[in-house]
Amino acid sequence: MEFNSNKPIYKQIIDYSFGQILSGAWSPGERVPSVRELSVTLSVNSHTVLKAYEYLQAEEIITPKRGMGFYLSPDAMSHVNMARRQEFFDTTLRELFKDMRLLNISIDEVVEHYYKTDEKH
Repeated sequence: MEFNSNKPIYKQIIDYSFGQILSGAWSPGERVPSVRELSVTLSVNSHTVLKAYEYLQAEEIITPKRGMGFYLSPDAMSHVNMARRQEFFDTTLRELFKDMRLLNISIDEVVEHYYKTDEKH
């Protein structure tokens, strides 16, 4: 995995984990890679992976089982979707609106382009 210097590595590990969950590589109820396993796989410090796992645990995406590791919660997919939606509204949309103001782009123009793009798909 190549890391982007514009975003903290632990957040990129969270994004990686989200990708694993959404792609089905990590299945609900199954064990996820240990902190050590993932740190070796991604070539990062185990403390960085631990920080990402602490976030995933706080968001109820993974749960620890004493002596057995971390497991993906049964409703991890819905938690990931909620977290990604929140990030979209808090970060992506905020940056988009800032760019729109700078470029003098109206909401109507964005909607028009959205429907044009949507028709192509």
